[in-house]
Amino acid sequence: MLRINQLKLPVTHTQEQLEKKLIKTLKINRNDMKQYRIRKRSLDARKKPELCYVYSIDLEVKHEERILKQLKGRAVKVSEESYRVPEHGSEELHDRPVIVGSGPAGLFCAYILAREGYRPLIVERGAPVRERKKDVERFWETGLLDPDSNVQFGEGGAGTFSDGKLNTLVKDAAGRNRFVLETFVRFGAPEDILWEQKPHIGTDILIDVVERMRGKITELGGEIRFHSQVTDILPDERCLVINGKEKIRAGAAVLAIGHSARDTFEMLFERGFCMEAKSFAVGVRVEHPQQLIDRNMYGRDERDGLPAASYKLTEKLDNGRGVYTFCMCPGGYVVNASSEPGLLAVNGMSYHGRAGENANSAVIVTVTPDDYGSDHPLAGVQFQRELERRAWKAGAGNVPVQRFEDFCENRKSEELGSIKPNIKGHYSLANVRGIFPEELSLSLQQGIERMDHKIRGFADKDVLLSGVESRTSSPVRISRDEEFRSSIPWIYPCGEGAGYAGGITSAAMDGIKVAEAVISKYRLCE
Repeated sequence: MLRINQLKLPVTHTQEQLEKKLIKTLKINRNDMKQYRIRKRSLDARKKPELCYVYSIDLEVKHEERILKQLKGRAVKVSEESYRVPEHGSEELHDRPVIVGSGPAGLFCAYILAREGYRPLIVERGAPVRERKKDVERFWETGLLDPDSNVQFGEGGAGTFSDGKLNTLVKDAAGRNRFVLETFVRFGAPEDILWEQKPHIGTDILIDVVERMRGKITELGGEIRFHSQVTDILPDERCLVINGKEKIRAGAAVLAIGHSARDTFEMLFERGFCMEAKSFAVGVRVEHPQQLIDRNMYGRDERDGLPAASYKLTEKLDNGRGVYTFCMCPGGYVVNASSEPGLLAVNGMSYHGRAGENANSAVIVTVTPDDYGSDHPLAGVQFQRELERRAWKAGAGNVPVQRFEDFCENRKSEELGSIKPNIKGHYSLANVRGIFPEELSLSLQQGIERMDHKIRGFADKDVLLSGVESRTSSPVRISRDEEFRSSIPWIYPCGEGAGYAGGITSAAMDGIKVAEAVISKYRLCE
């Protein structure tokens, strides 16, 4: 198989034009090309408004060696390396593996184990994804929060009610990243996630994908139990306690609990698990008209078939803090992502079409254990809770919203300007700046002002800020060894909640790694 990189075409090109470009580049007849597939596609906007797509294409052709030679380095020979599960171990697994949590880490861990015949059991504190969707929409409409079925908890994890972005910076020589994308496509995600530079699915499609994955896991002998929270662990009995009463034996247990399982973190600490506070980031959601972002990124007002534009910005401030954008949602919505009564957190979400009027992104500043005021392993959790308590108070239970001009002046917004909020859930005009310690507020202000040099209008006076964006990643890391085991060796911390991932794809890949660790250690028992 040959791979051609840096194949450029106008953004308005057709499939026929792509094929003609391939044939011309290869200097062959159409009949000499057996098949091709797009490996990667990215947008080149360096000469805006003249934009082009840049392709990497894999091809099977006749006379491969001759063509490779005549292209003189323009093409390279590649072989398709598919993901492979390791050989099964030798130690007996007397009880089936139990996965705690059904986010991307838990789902992919269970999927791999089910494919290999281990008949895993998933226990999930929240609801099935369609029931969960109703709970979330009811919360946004009425403000009535279900602490176990919300944007953070339930089948699919926190990523289900997000943009569904699938890009990751994790190095991947084993093919796990590709396997994750191919699995999503197998269960209903659009095929273009296999090649787009910044792939995304969208909340509306993710719900179906998650439901189909569950169906396959159960078809392969697995089981999923909802409304089943692990409330205790009995290490000597090799048991998990469900809902404070039922004991479940586990040959191995995978803790894929998500970054918001604060009560579970507390239980694990009390049970003596080795864990530590870790750095994460906090900040605000910032909303701009999507047209402003399109104009800046594309150099034109009309998209001409291009998707809603995205951006990624970083700034290093004089005080040593890093301020950067995170989880950018083109044509998306700010959502009330709370999971505890009296506390308020926000996140961003897009549907697949990204057709909303506003773009939103988190603008966040790094915080470290030095900011928490304590060396306790759960000090970061308390830091989060305090910010969320202030956010809830600032908005009187609604999402607090503030114009950027008022944020800079440290005054409550009394009216909206030219930008109207796209928010799932009720909102109130408030003083968002007052949620944060002043050093963090000033860092956010300076970061946004500097970002205006890269995207004109980013720091406009009417730009909307809402808070608090506090669930960027886990504030805790549960220690594990090289075999992915915790200080209790039959328990495997996994995914974003355990501190080893950040986002849907990296969490799914970590779930696969932990499944491999279980498979490598244990053999199937009849």
